[in-house]
Amino acid sequence: MIAVIVACEIGFWVLLLAGLLTRYVLRRPTLGALLLVSVPLVDVLLLVVSALDLRTGGEAGIAHGLAAIYLGVSVAFGHQMMRWADERVAHRFAGGPAPAPKPRAGHEHASRERRQWLRHLLAYALAAAILALFTLIAGGLDRALPIWHVMAPWGIVLLIDFAISFSYTLSPRRA
Repeated sequence: MIAVIVACEIGFWVLLLAGLLTRYVLRRPTLGALLLVSVPLVDVLLLVVSALDLRTGGEAGIAHGLAAIYLGVSVAFGHQMMRWADERVAHRFAGGPAPAPKPRAGHEHASRERRQWLRHLLAYALAAAILALFTLIAGGLDRALPIWHVMAPWGIVLLIDFAISFSYTLSPRRA
């Protein structure tokens, strides 16, 4: 399962870069769009492989938990990552406008940090929902309990991220 997760991560970036380079360097926007639309299929593949592994008697373990985390993060942050890469490749290879810098101070920075934390919370909730689905597929919590062990450390990270992100609301950075 770990190899499948790594392959999916590599596949995400390969398809993303291939789509962007095809769109902007090779000037083939239709083919580039087709490659970019196929990026989410990597997530579908990981979901199917993980579910099939559990369904066919695979031992539920940390790898399935990591797959759920990968899927949650990919859904919550994937579009943002694709937009980030698109802006930079368009600027570098197609004369597009320079990417706008992230706000570094003030209320705009605090607002962005809150939005990013909410995205983090969404990733956490999606991963929990996927773990619940995996638990059903595996045949119950007694068989699938090990996959849930990834959520406690991530929950601590989520709380730390909350404290940092919302601290800028109480005390915004100065320019």
